[in-house]
This record gives sequence, structure tokens and C-alpha cells, in this order.
Amino acid sequence: MFKKSSRKDPELFQNVSEGLRRLYRTKLFPLEDTYRFHDFHSPALEDADFDNKPMVLLVGQYSTGKTTFIRHLMEQDFPGMRIGPEPTTDSFIAVMHGEQDGVIPGNALVVDPKKPFRKLNAFGNAFLNRFMCAQMPNPVLESISIIDTPGILSGEKQRISRGYDFAAVLEWFAERVDRIILLFDAHKLDISDEFSEVIRALKNHEDKMRVVLNKADQISTQQLMRVYGALMWSLGKIINTPEVVRVYIGSFWAQPLLVPDNRKLFEAEEQDLFVDIQSLPRNAALRKLNDLIKRARLAKVQAYIISSLKKEMPSVFGKDSKKKELIANLGEIYHKIEKEHQISPGDFPNLAKMQELLNGQDFSKFVALKPKLLEAVEDMLANDIARLMAMVRQEEAAMPSQTVKGGAFEGTMSGPFGHGYGEGASEGIDELEWVVGRDKPTYDEIFYTLSPINGKVSGAAAKKEMLKSKLPNTVLGKIWKLADVDKDGLLDDEEFALANHLIKVKLEGHELPPSLPEHLVPPSKRGTVIEA
Repeated sequence: MFKKSSRKDPELFQNVSEGLRRLYRTKLFPLEDTYRFHDFHSPALEDADFDNKPMVLLVGQYSTGKTTFIRHLMEQDFPGMRIGPEPTTDSFIAVMHGEQDGVIPGNALVVDPKKPFRKLNAFGNAFLNRFMCAQMPNPVLESISIIDTPGILSGEKQRISRGYDFAAVLEWFAERVDRIILLFDAHKLDISDEFSEVIRALKNHEDKMRVVLNKADQISTQQLMRVYGALMWSLGKIINTPEVVRVYIGSFWAQPLLVPDNRKLFEAEEQDLFVDIQSLPRNAALRKLNDLIKRARLAKVQAYIISSLKKEMPSVFGKDSKKKELIANLGEIYHKIEKEHQISPGDFPNLAKMQELLNGQDFSKFVALKPKLLEAVEDMLANDIARLMAMVRQEEAAMPSQTVKGGAFEGTMSGPFGHGYGEGASEGIDELEWVVGRDKPTYDEIFYTLSPINGKVSGAAAKKEMLKSKLPNTVLGKIWKLADVDKDGLLDDEEFALANHLIKVKLEGHELPPSLPEHLVPPSKRGTVIEA
């Protein structure tokens, strides 16, 4: 029976998105629907959820620079944008690509089948009045969409109700976005109760989380070290994972640095963050696949919980008292399911939250376990997902590595202001003179102490000198390959100088180039470089 349903259509899918959509509709959705997954955990997925561009969710307390960060990325104002030191952004704004500038209000947005927001309808008018989509023709938005959120309140302000479940809305977005960026202000590191609640709501999405310590140019290096340490300590108390969340330090806006001491650090951090964001379109299919697997595992557990509760319910009398008893003993039911079906404790939903939700349910309408529905999901996880994974790799290989273009991403791509330009192995790239020539007299003195024969030193003689750098053999071996330009196993005075220059580059903390750049080729060897 199991084998009969497993391999109907070997050439199942044209692409990953279409494959995920069909698997969800035919195999996972029936299980979710039968065991009320959508009432307990997350609304059903729609076609737009599989087709939409990667989304970046920005979360932070008010005045940490969330809206300014978006403006910095796009180098352009967006409709509905407001920036100020007070809590200015009071709405969720989905910044997306469109042919013309414009704003779509929340109530219209949740009925648009092409947008992935239809299920937000469940949060009601109080939320929809605070939700909008800003559309504009910006090249950055051709590859990604960005979600700006209201500033998280602190102190007295957080007691004033928003009229909707803020943490639940963020959790809904967290399930569907590709990257969650938590922004902190270097001057305001206090994590309010509402912010703590939000970070806990994002608990199952730590893999998507990145932290930005913004406005770091406004404090000295010593203060920055203390602030960074305090931030890591605070996050460690809220995010209960052994792994450290990646923190990017910088000043993410197009204004002069107030304290320029850490300019190089900020440039390197910004570049790392840009590379992370640029990887999102390439990894989007893998993220959707990963999220579907997570969802399928939770749906299986949900089916076991609901069917176990159904099994324990009396058919006629004492239903209410039995329901209360089962809810109170839900932890024991979890433990029983865990042992019976070999399920990891980490796959179970939060116990307190589940107990709260079960209170409002009619247990008599619960459904007994249907093995066929579970078999379909098991088959999906065991066979279909593996084939989709192969397709993901093919799609990734066909995509360029840097797919987000335009805005601030262009400024660091090339030219003298590109990241690392004129540093390390790139030093002297636009100079007429050979950059190694500056220190060649010093290297020549060492060269002639090694007793060259016919103007060249042997590998053994060069090795003794190169080992003084204390670099590992793997690195020195690479330097030798780059410096031995004519591949004769010997080094002349120019090649020896080049080897020492590359050792200096590595000792200064820069990476070695994969092949010798044109500007580092010794003058006498230009036009005669032999490939390894």
C-alpha cells in the first residue's frame, strides 16, 4: 500500500517553486487540514508564498535606524517613509518593487492573490490599518523585498496596547522571510519587555537572524568594546542557543562618520552584511525547502497530539472533565508520543501555548490517526525532498553569486572605493611602478646571502628564509606557487622579492589571491606568465 502511492510521476517538477507548491497541496496540506494545524500554528500556505522574492524583516526598538537602513540600501526614499528620533514608523511597511511609486493599504493588500500577505487578514482591522505596501521602481527591490516594522516600545509606552498581537504578527512574518535583522542603537542597549517578548517569538528562526549594532560611529573604540560586550551578554540571556548570533557593527547611513577611528572595521562589517543579503536570492529556494521540512515535522507532531487526545476522550459522558484532565497532563502525552514514535523533544510545540489553545477547542471534533495521511508526508520527506534538493543545487549553480544590484550595493562593487581596493594583494593596482620594487633593495640583501647560482636560489634555500615568517606550510606552499612565475623550481631576485611581498601581505592579515594579479607580475616576466 505504501509503495503504491510513492512513485507515480518521476519527472514531477519543472522547477523548485512549482515542486514545493505541488508537494504542499497534495501531501502536506491534507494532514494540516485534518488535524487543525492552521488553528494552532500557522495559516495555510498560498501560491504567492512559494513564488515571492526573498524578504528581509527589520526589527528593533524605536529610533535604532531601521527606516534609515532601508533608505541606505536603496539610496532612495520610499512612499510612506518617516524618519525621526521619536517612534515615527507606526506601521508595518512592505517595501516592494513596482513600476510606479505608490502605496497599497493593508485591506487591499490582503485580498491581492499575487502578494504573500492574504493570511494576515486574520489579525483584524486594528492591524490592517497599520499595514501597507510601498511600491517603487528600485533595482535593489528587483531581487529582494524589505519589511519595515514599528519601533518596539520601551518603558511606559509599551503598556499602551497596539490593538493587535504585535509578537504574533512578527512571528507570522518570521516564518516567511529569508532574513531577520535585529537593529540595536549603540547608545540604547536596554532590551525592553516588548523587545524580549518579540525575540522569544522569533525563537525557532535563529538561523535567519542577524544583529546590527548601528550608530557605532558615535562612540569611541573603548566604549564600542564595552557596548559590544554588553549586547552579547543581553542577547545571551534571551536567545537560548549555544551558537553566538552574528553581529555586524557599523553606521548604516550615507553621512560622515562622527568618530572615524573604526572606519576600516565598519567598511569590512558593511561588506560582510551586503554579501549576506546578496546571497538571499541564490539561497531562497533552499530556505523555502527548509521551511517546508520544518513545517512538515511540526504537522506530524500535531497529528499525533490531536489523535492521542481524540483516543482518550469518552464517547458520551464526562467530556468536559476529561478535556481539563488531558490539557493538564499534556506534558505526559508529549512524553508518550516522543517515546512511541521516536520524535525529538525539540519538534514539539510550546507546552503552555498549546494548553492555552486547546482550551478553546471542541475535542469531540478531533480526528483519529489516519496512517495514509502520515505516509504521504513521510514519503514526501524521504523521497520527493531529496529530488528537490538536487534541483535546488542546479538552480543555485545557474544563478550569479551576487544577484542584488543597485543602491548601496553598487558603491562597493568596483573602483577605488570598492572593499579592499589598494590593500593587501591589491596594493599598487593602479600604479605604474611595480609595487614590490619599493622594498626590493631590502629583499635583495637577503637574496644575496643565500648564495644564488646563475642569479637564482634553490627551493631549499628559499624555504629556510620563508620559514622565518612562521606561516604554515600550506600558506608558504601557495606563496611559492604564486612567486615562481616561470615555474622552473627556482627563484630569481624579482621572484624572491615577490615571495617576501606576499608573505608581508599575509602577515598583515590579508588573503592571498587565487592567481597572481597582473600588477604583481615581475616586470621582466610580463607576457611570459606560465599557468600552474
